[in-house]
Amino acid sequence: MGVRLAGNRNRVTEAVEFAASDAPVNMAMISAHASPLDTTRVCEQSVYVAELSAALVRLGHRVTVYTRRDNPDLPERVEAPAGYEVVHVPAGPPRCLPEDEQLRAMGPFAQFLAEAWTAARPDAVHAHFWTSGIAGELAARQLSLPTVLTMHGFGADDPRRRLESKLACAATWIAAGSEVEALELIRMGRPRTGTAVIPCGVDVNEFRPDGPQASRSAQHRIVSVGKVLAGMGFDSVIRALRFIPDVEYLVVGEAELGHLQFETEASRLRGLAEQLGIADRVRLLDTRDVTDLPSLLRSADVVACTPSHESSGIVALEAMACGVPVVASEAGALRDIVVHDVTGYLVRGHDPRELAASVNSLLRDSFLRRSFGGAGRDRATARYTWDRVAADASRLYEKSLFAAV
Repeated sequence: MGVRLAGNRNRVTEAVEFAASDAPVNMAMISAHASPLDTTRVCEQSVYVAELSAALVRLGHRVTVYTRRDNPDLPERVEAPAGYEVVHVPAGPPRCLPEDEQLRAMGPFAQFLAEAWTAARPDAVHAHFWTSGIAGELAARQLSLPTVLTMHGFGADDPRRRLESKLACAATWIAAGSEVEALELIRMGRPRTGTAVIPCGVDVNEFRPDGPQASRSAQHRIVSVGKVLAGMGFDSVIRALRFIPDVEYLVVGEAELGHLQFETEASRLRGLAEQLGIADRVRLLDTRDVTDLPSLLRSADVVACTPSHESSGIVALEAMACGVPVVASEAGALRDIVVHDVTGYLVRGHDPRELAASVNSLLRDSFLRRSFGGAGRDRATARYTWDRVAADASRLYEKSLFAAV
């Protein structure tokens, strides 16, 4: 043990001095496939990385985000208005790539990082998503840098799961998005002692109860927001509408893979509504056509979040910050965010009658809606502001410095 400490004397001293002086951290963020400069909501990871980086800068830290160049016209470096720097890494062809081609680009991405960090060494590395984790670990290992990894969800196929398991065990620390994700990481072999839960956050100044409300055509409104994919639970709400009178259902869909994919799934949902005889009560919008999401959320009596899997819970957080009660499935981060019978209701499975019963209890009682909405706002401002999330992340970076000694 004495030999190990002697060999790492400088790093031990640096870590102690950092803790004692509350010095700012020089953080390298890796978000290979999701640029924080993407201002659309198509990728929640873009929002997460942008907001976390901005909040860390407000705390006095220096943040550089490395993302893959997917457009030949992008400059190498951009200073974001929030104060962090974005580096467009030339790894792979400069265009949007499917996941398998992104994976092949991680070798050149890692080499770029290693060369950049040799010239200007960061204090620690925070990788977002498994592909970024590969590049981060390859580069950080060469320079003995501590690493933090946020998975942002897991893959379904065995090859990816095996890689995720190896990455989870290799990282200095894991920042799990929820307790459910932390438990899944334990099943993958990650020690619980090296895992911290750092949730998604919400901008409580943008998403707030006071402000304009979008107009609506029915007595009551349910709103859902999310990627237009199978498993997001929009069809569950449509089936429940048969048992919910005097309500319209508005789906704000995010076209993750482009307009064609959006229209294919949207067509299936419209067909289901027509089959059930409620097509006149269901509207689907593309998120790119929505200019004021907070006002749309404020126009809802209930926000429904009913996916089969959920890593961030960002829509539930935005609804709660707007003072709107949430009815959510017991999936992933939603189990942490929504407090049953306090800020909304958690429902098991996708039974339309159970879902309808939860929604109807809120639609019938305006006082209950206001109570749940107020409690949701309080919870969002107390636990889920980006400044609070960044403070938690800062403490984790400090721990990673000591763990790497």
